[in-house]
Amino acid sequence: MRIYYIIFGGLLSLFLLASALFTVDQRQNAVVFQFGEAMRTIDKPGLNIKIPFIQNVEFFDKRILHVDAEAKELTASDGKRFIVDAFGKFIINDPIMFYKTVYNYQGVKIRLNKILESSMRKVIGKVPLTTLLTGERANVMLHIRDLVNQEAKNFGINVIDVRILRADLPKENSAAIYRRMQTEREKEAKQIRAEGQEEGARIRARAEKESKILLAEAYMQAQILKGEGDSSAAEKFNLAYAQDPEFYKFYRTLVVYKNSFKKEDTSMVLTPESEFFKYLNLSK
Repeated sequence: MRIYYIIFGGLLSLFLLASALFTVDQRQNAVVFQFGEAMRTIDKPGLNIKIPFIQNVEFFDKRILHVDAEAKELTASDGKRFIVDAFGKFIINDPIMFYKTVYNYQGVKIRLNKILESSMRKVIGKVPLTTLLTGERANVMLHIRDLVNQEAKNFGINVIDVRILRADLPKENSAAIYRRMQTEREKEAKQIRAEGQEEGARIRARAEKESKILLAEAYMQAQILKGEGDSSAAEKFNLAYAQDPEFYKFYRTLVVYKNSFKKEDTSMVLTPESEFFKYLNLSK
């Protein structure tokens, strides 16, 4: 019978020892509670001990945690409405306060969603929509982060970043905006086409004018060259004919005969004494 007591005592000791020992991972912080009251915080990894059945341990992630904000419809200072998807990054820097205020990750997610929405409405409501499409967007995000972090400190967390994933226009506004954009693009296209046609007409007119000027100058140059050539030829002919005027008269008369008697049945009514028949000797 005694052996059973020994075995039972040994098993009980092992059970109590197992219940008393716990391990803290390097990615976690641990808080030891006694009857619901926090006794100590353990932030270093390793093996630790607690009082069985009286104390319990809660573990909290010390890594950077992520929370997605639900899509919300916001209004910018210029009256334009759009839907925003955002997210936040935070770390738990006070596990005891975190446990007492939000208890766990689901609790902090609900609270941060509300704080994010409120902060975005405050900040974005003071800037125009175009600010979120320029380099000023980073400053807007920093302002939102500071507002969120100011309230989130009450939960034992530190918000290190807030970002907007997507900013879209509501569906009922998108169609109207797309139609307006299409109309503007069509207007710009018509204006560009009209300017192109106008420029094309100017280029064609300028080309036609230049071509006429070139043709006129070329014709004038050709006439000048032709006149110079005719003058030179006439001068040379005069020099040649001046050497024997009688032969020149004879040659010119033969040319006239050739042009006049092209056909065999050519008829002419002239007197035999006509100067035209001087070199035919018809008067003899």
